[in-house]
Amino acid sequence: MNKRIMTMGNAPRRSGCALLACLALLGSAQVQAQDKGREGLVEKSVEVQQNQAQLQQKIDAADDATREALRELRRVEREAQRLEAYNDELARQVDEQGKAVERRQRAVEQLANAEQRLPVLTRQLAARLERLVAADMPFLYDQRQARLASLNRMLDSGELSAADKLDRVLAAWRAELDYGREVDAWQGSLKTQGDSLEVDYLRLGRLGWYYLTPDGQQGGVWRSKEQAWQALDDEALGEVRKGLRIAREERVPAMLDLPLSVTPQQGQLQSSQQSQEDAS
Repeated sequence: MNKRIMTMGNAPRRSGCALLACLALLGSAQVQAQDKGREGLVEKSVEVQQNQAQLQQKIDAADDATREALRELRRVEREAQRLEAYNDELARQVDEQGKAVERRQRAVEQLANAEQRLPVLTRQLAARLERLVAADMPFLYDQRQARLASLNRMLDSGELSAADKLDRVLAAWRAELDYGREVDAWQGSLKTQGDSLEVDYLRLGRLGWYYLTPDGQQGGVWRSKEQAWQALDDEALGEVRKGLRIAREERVPAMLDLPLSVTPQQGQLQSSQQSQEDAS
């Protein structure tokens, strides 16, 4: 009986030991679970950090790509602007070249017409030159008439081309026009009342034509309106002598106080008549 009691009295100790063992095992399991949880958290944290690092790398790579794309876009825009400006310049050049071609075509057409009209134009210029000489003061008359006669013979000749004939007529025109810009002096014959007298001539362009005898005592001015010589007084004779020395470059140029051969009214009348003849 006592043994049984004793046996039964030890049972609670065993149960307590078992409980402690269970608690220990449970605690160990919890610790292991916690350790595993910590390890899992650490691994998860590492994974998250790795993911974040990878994401950051992708973001950085995307930023680099974006910046490169922006640089490329700006470069392309600059290239497009340059090409646009170049195209505009080419368009202007092409436009100017087109206008130049049109001008050349018109010139060729006009040239073809001019070739047909050239002989007529040359004849008209020669006729106008004859009218100019006829209306002008008769200085160097023989020389100028010989030039006109030579022109007429040349125009009737078939040896020269139309262009060469035009050049000859224009050269004659230039010679006549030069008379209007020259101060000239020469010696020649003066016919008066059937006699011929050697005199010194002075010409001031187409405005004044004078003569002076070798002794300097007589002289005159040509009057275009009267088509005759008019005697000069002593003061005017002195001016003619001065003008002769200027024309021969024996003294410096100076103002001359001389009567003119033509008046402004005569010059305007001749110009009006010439214009009417040209128009007709």
